[in-house]
Amino acid sequence: MRLKGKRIGFALTGSHCTLEKVMPEIEKIMAEGAEIYPVISPAIDQTDTRYGDATEWKTRIVRLAGRKIINSIVSAEPIGPKMLLDAYLVVPCTGNTLAKLAAGITDTAVLMGAKAMLRNQRPVVLAVSTNDGLGLNAKNIGLLLNTKNIYMVPFGQDSPFTKPNSLVARIDLVLPTLLAALEGRQLQPVLVNLAEEDFQFAR
Repeated sequence: MRLKGKRIGFALTGSHCTLEKVMPEIEKIMAEGAEIYPVISPAIDQTDTRYGDATEWKTRIVRLAGRKIINSIVSAEPIGPKMLLDAYLVVPCTGNTLAKLAAGITDTAVLMGAKAMLRNQRPVVLAVSTNDGLGLNAKNIGLLLNTKNIYMVPFGQDSPFTKPNSLVARIDLVLPTLLAALEGRQLQPVLVNLAEEDFQFAR
């Protein structure tokens, strides 16, 4: 059990189409012996979508983690002074959250948790899921890639011809990225092919 005794923050933001893939990753991390502290953004806390109602997702997260959700800045604030967590995951991490983190904005529980971890010089792992990763958010990804104690789950273009600016992390690499981050290493390669069957030369 490679994470025995570790306390891991697992933050979820509003890439609702990714949530179903994320749930098994919570189970994998717990199977390695970690305690999970779930944190959610307002989009997860309050928004019903075609991918599921907010109440359903929150119930599922609590059931998996076995712990109350952190969903406010006030409830996330103690993460810093109490040195509560060993590592912090943001899975999925939307473009909105990426941009705010890069700009030093702290207006959600998820961002407060990340700020607290960076204050404590402990690893923050981001799994990007954004339609503008190669657009307006490209500069933010570049900035965060070069920020101490921030690590990226390897990512790539998920739909290069229909959504050429879209980037999505390899969710199945969340655990390996976390393990590497706890050792102070970035899992490599950072850039991966997600949709090899889609690559073709224009005629």
